[in-house]
Amino acid sequence: MTGSTESAVCQFYRFIPDAPVPQRADRSADGTLPANGLRYCEPLAAASGFGWHFYPPMNFALVWSGDEIAWARGGAEKFSSLRGAQFPGFRKAFEDIAPDGLKELAPPFLVQGLMPGVVQIWSGYFARTAPGWALLSRGVANRPKTQPYANFEGIIETNTWFGPLFTNVQLTRTNSRVEFHMRTPFFQVQPLLRQCYRNPPFEVLQAADLSPDDWQRFEATIRPNTDQMRRLGHHAVEIRKELRSHL
Repeated sequence: MTGSTESAVCQFYRFIPDAPVPQRADRSADGTLPANGLRYCEPLAAASGFGWHFYPPMNFALVWSGDEIAWARGGAEKFSSLRGAQFPGFRKAFEDIAPDGLKELAPPFLVQGLMPGVVQIWSGYFARTAPGWALLSRGVANRPKTQPYANFEGIIETNTWFGPLFTNVQLTRTNSRVEFHMRTPFFQVQPLLRQCYRNPPFEVLQAADLSPDDWQRFEATIRPNTDQMRRLGHHAVEIRKELRSHL
């Protein structure tokens, strides 16, 4: 977290000491975007760099038989059936810091979901946002899928709901070892103002409703694309200049 507590939109509380520190999301999608996309496509790079990356608090693997899910620590070959699993040593650590009456409420690390092949995975952090803000939890934006699982997306009302920050994943292949590594982000959270998702009003207009100013803006957007000698990434350069002017 950067900035003072007073100005921070989001606060992340680390409960598992060895959990990797969340990182500002990378505009290169953790180094996987093509160079042309990163350099010339500002919408792609901006979406990739929006929010924070979270990493597993330990190396582990999951496997789904189609009926049952099992897990293993690190590179271990022996899997154990998963119903719910605590992070190793965390229950005692939680009891040591939690006040009386709450010591039995240690959050689990892994929980098998109600739907087939679904697992809830805790990051090792709690999260809180400023009033009026929430967090969108999702997979890492624009990173190619190299493991057979997909993240569910969800908006968490972290300005009032205070608890473990987790992601739910759907395993997409049976009888295949799915690896999670502490050096590889496994989900991304993005701050949202509540007004952005609480049924904001919109309207549908017709092309005939465009004003002369609208047509001028359209021309300013499209005309440069008709110039075969135009500089690559012209739009990206203009957007970055505009963003810097507002800093």
